[in-house]
Amino acid sequence: MSLDALILDLGNVLAFHDNEKLFDEMARAFSTTRDVIKEKVDSSVWDRVNRGGLKGDALRVELVQRLGKEITPDEWLRVWNCHFTINEPMAMTVGFLVGKVKLVLLSNTHDQHFSFLKPQLPVLNDFDALVLSCEVGHVKPEKEIYEKALAAAGTSPWKTAFFDDVKAYAIGATQVGMHGRVFTTVEQFTDDLSKLGFKAA
Repeated sequence: MSLDALILDLGNVLAFHDNEKLFDEMARAFSTTRDVIKEKVDSSVWDRVNRGGLKGDALRVELVQRLGKEITPDEWLRVWNCHFTINEPMAMTVGFLVGKVKLVLLSNTHDQHFSFLKPQLPVLNDFDALVLSCEVGHVKPEKEIYEKALAAAGTSPWKTAFFDDVKAYAIGATQVGMHGRVFTTVEQFTDDLSKLGFKAA
């Protein structure tokens, strides 16, 4: 068997995110506690964030209203993106795959997160498609978002591998016929590709 396409997650695959640091910085910026942040920024907010219901500055405005403290758009962007670091070894490894297999990004993300990360991941310019939850209105593990990624790749599910750090999302990909795998390390990634009959280098 050979693979025609790889569909990759963004967070904790190409870029690490430390959510505890994010909550700490949000608490400082809004002059409150982490517990209040987690209470006010609840699952309904996160769902709208990921589905594109709070694009751009609308998210800051919503949180200012919920938390009762004004912060500037520039300060908000610093806080909102403070918790990312690029997974350089993974970005380099994926760079070696450009032109050898179709590459698609599939991410549950907010537009301001992606705008911050994309310039730091130039390899994304060589991807065949970028499927972002905030643009398509669906989130993993919903079937529709995997189908959109497959359509963007233009490949059959059984010729496509999907890597995500969240097990439930990898399972979701498997349920639509892809080879869903949980991403842990670059070494495990290349080993999984090898077992699928594809050499990463």
